Amino acid sequence: MKKIIPIAVMISMFLFSCASSDDCCAPVEESANLIIKFKFDATQERLDNLGQPATIPAGNAAQSPVFSRMSANYIEFAPNATTLLGEGEIIYSGAETTQGGDVAIDFQAAQFAGNDEVFITMPLNQIAAGTYNWVRVSLAYQEGSIQLLQNGNDITGTLASFVGYNSYITNFDVNGSTFTINQNKLQGFWAFEALGFTTQGQAPAGATTVPNPLFDSSPVPQGSCVVTGQFANVLTISGSETEDVEVTLSFSVNNSFEWTEINADGKYEPVIGEQPVDMGLRGLVPSFSN
Repeated sequence: MKKIIPIAVMISMFLFSCASSDDCCAPVEESANLIIKFKFDATQERLDNLGQPATIPAGNAAQSPVFSRMSANYIEFAPNATTLLGEGEIIYSGAETTQGGDVAIDFQAAQFAGNDEVFITMPLNQIAAGTYNWVRVSLAYQEGSIQLLQNGNDITGTLASFVGYNSYITNFDVNGSTFTINQNKLQGFWAFEALGFTTQGQAPAGATTVPNPLFDSSPVPQGSCVVTGQFANVLTISGSETEDVEVTLSFSVNNSFEWTEINADGKYEPVIGEQPVDMGLRGLVPSFSN
């Protein structure tokens, strides 16, 4: 006749076996994440280098590109308006190289994200606890479509613009056309493709707009493309979050592609010599949800 083991004894035996094992019955701890997303907004306010509303200069024209992807080389959360660049919480720092001579962004190792896409994800417990009012983003690369006039026809082309402080580029592809560079390129280097036609050039030094509302209290180096924006509500990180925090970095692309006009018709005409002069994003509005 079989013995019947009382339920209480079975439970005791199970608990004892769990206590003797490091893995059994231990709760699974999942870290909450910080998720950084990009957004490109053509209706967002168009700002100048000081973070003030900006108009298009006489003799120039501009349009709002439709960006397909973007890359950043640096993201920092800053507690307040007097926090100097590099003294906040550095969330992300991209790869750099000296292969082209001076220190430069390693374009071949860059990360990209499109509109409403995730750029990076990291555990929240890796971020210093504190309150953050500002975000700084050093942009590196932008790619999107623009409209142009060629031989009387309105067509769509693809613009690639390198807005980082310095980029080492081996090669890159724009709409099926390969550009071979194998050297460093300073801020403002661009390449363009439309219907198989390709060209490339360099915007003037210092011409790329980089909005920084904290220009007086927390300046950034010229040519760094560190765009600064303020949270509408302060972001607080405790380090013990159990829910993901999603931060959306909304960049203004409101007339962000600007060129010199030869034929004053408001249309970009590269075949007659109209040249891009500014490809900088026109503002940053960060927000978060959890």
